[in-house]
Amino acid sequence: NRWLTCKSLPPGSLERIADAIADRLRVPWFTGAVKINISLVPPLVLLPVFLHVAALHFLLALVILTSLPMVVLWYYYLTHRRKERTLFFLSLGLFSLGYMYCVFLQEVVPRGHVGYSQVVILTCGLILMLTALSRAKKDPGYLPSPTSNDKSSCQVMDLPSKKVTGSSNGLHGVNTSGAASGRAVNGEAKGYSRLSAEEPEGMKKDWCAKCQLVRPARAGHCRLCGRCVRRLDHHCVWINSCVGEQNHQAFILALSLFMLTSLYGIMLTLDTVCRGRTPFMALFYCPGAYSDYSSALSFTCVWYCAIVTAGMGYILLIQLLNISYNVTEREARLALRDNTGRRLMGGLVIDTGQYNRGFLCNWGHFLSLGSPPPQRSAEDIV
Repeated sequence: NRWLTCKSLPPGSLERIADAIADRLRVPWFTGAVKINISLVPPLVLLPVFLHVAALHFLLALVILTSLPMVVLWYYYLTHRRKERTLFFLSLGLFSLGYMYCVFLQEVVPRGHVGYSQVVILTCGLILMLTALSRAKKDPGYLPSPTSNDKSSCQVMDLPSKKVTGSSNGLHGVNTSGAASGRAVNGEAKGYSRLSAEEPEGMKKDWCAKCQLVRPARAGHCRLCGRCVRRLDHHCVWINSCVGEQNHQAFILALSLFMLTSLYGIMLTLDTVCRGRTPFMALFYCPGAYSDYSSALSFTCVWYCAIVTAGMGYILLIQLLNISYNVTEREARLALRDNTGRRLMGGLVIDTGQYNRGFLCNWGHFLSLGSPPPQRSAEDIV
């Protein structure tokens, strides 16, 4: 009624209306109505509409393909600023893969220039990439949160004996008076951390005030997930999960497989739509691409894939450089903030120098992530 009469709305009315709509957006199911996350819906509707409209004319394609990345970046900035988790990017990525594959099968393969073996190779690459992506979606290495009883007991035991010191990144270091109290706080009896004798020299532990536990070196607290993660690299919106010790390898594998599969599909499509031209030249100059709607849609999808592939390629490049210098995104960000890092390669990588042991050793350390620590005998500890 206020909208129709052009009256002002009370503060918070739009938020309450949006929450009510999101709560009532459900799909009937055998076991009861299933609630749908509203952030899943926009990519399913807008992506096909935008691509089909862009295929109508070259100028429309130029406008839409230029504005689409800006809209995605704006939405990322909005959600990142509010520290909100969203399934928009995961939905956009998965639906883009499925939609591009369907356009390839419906518009490119029937032209007769793509063999069955090439379709099989592309399909296998897509399946392998989705398999690696599902592995990257699993536990990144969350530190188990102590129960409320453990928290209260630890606080009582360590109140007179521990000293908490502040740090620049909002975390606190913990100094305990004895090994027993330190193990009680860290939950070592439950396997939350390794023995102090197994910690490499020079590595410190931090106290997380939010999770109420002592976390091992290089672990960090994700404000979006609300959990501490071992060797936290960053929170990836494309998988809606953190990238840490347990899934960093699968994350790199999924990115690499996506790059190879996407580039292969782009080459096959351009070789079909723009005959007699190299893929790079055909991407920028393809006469007759908009002569019929099928070719125009295929060419528009190629450009959409090229934009996404370029963005993912940049992410993969940064990841490979960080691995080569044994630094995580979180450590690089903190080093930039505290002015303790060294910029290399034009600022593409930040070398903190704390864990860098050389190219081969750094990659050997990365490939051994997630493996159980070597067992030490009592004689070695003594």
